[in-house]
Amino acid sequence: MAKAESEDTPIQLRTLIVDDEPLAVERIQVICAELPAINVVGTASDGAAALRLSEKLEPDLVLLDMTMPELDGLGVARKFAEDDNPPAVIFVTAHDHFAVEAFDLEAIDYVLKPVSSERLDRAIERAVARKGERKASPSKWLDELWVPHRSELLRIAVSEVHQIDAERDYVRLHVGDPEESAEARRSYLLLQTIAGLEERLDPEQFIRIHRSTILRRDNIRGLRHDGLGVWSAELQNGDALRIGRTYLSKVKAMAGR
Repeated sequence: MAKAESEDTPIQLRTLIVDDEPLAVERIQVICAELPAINVVGTASDGAAALRLSEKLEPDLVLLDMTMPELDGLGVARKFAEDDNPPAVIFVTAHDHFAVEAFDLEAIDYVLKPVSSERLDRAIERAVARKGERKASPSKWLDELWVPHRSELLRIAVSEVHQIDAERDYVRLHVGDPEESAEARRSYLLLQTIAGLEERLDPEQFIRIHRSTILRRDNIRGLRHDGLGVWSAELQNGDALRIGRTYLSKVKAMAGR
């Protein structure tokens, strides 16, 4: 049995770096050498090698590139998820549009290239904090999202999102106090269809009122009949949004009508 770590013993994570670009591996190794919580035990240049080395080295953490030939980062992470005691995963990638899929696989973080020491250090802190925690039963509902913002990805709690609007192949997440005016709200674009996101949101917390709109239930102050069978949802900030006919019966059922 492994000796229990004392509270005074700093946690060090046995880390495997996986990237098909040698210069990217070298850069991450240089950064990791400056981080005391990291002990690099190996590197791999493709997904198949990553799985073989992980089985032999039993890393605590894998810094995993997303786009690799044949078996990509998502495929590797899915294989890890089948293990009884999988390593923690931090995706390190040049692409921001895999964030939802990455979170589905319970990744610790999603770091965009070019990797900075400060950004990777923050991700490592999350991995250290999670090490030793009892793994909770997985939920089918999202509780956090990563959204592109400037040169990195922000982690947003789903509980902070009060409205979601479809914008072609994207959704706009409205975040913050739902009683604020539209001008004062923060919003972020995420590459995800509204139908795809709806499937991952807890229906006890969110309801779709229109083909282009999902609302958090507690953001709805009441329903208003505008005549001729037209209904609107009144929001906490006083705005009113029309309810699509397809969704009207479900919205009324929520209100007990």
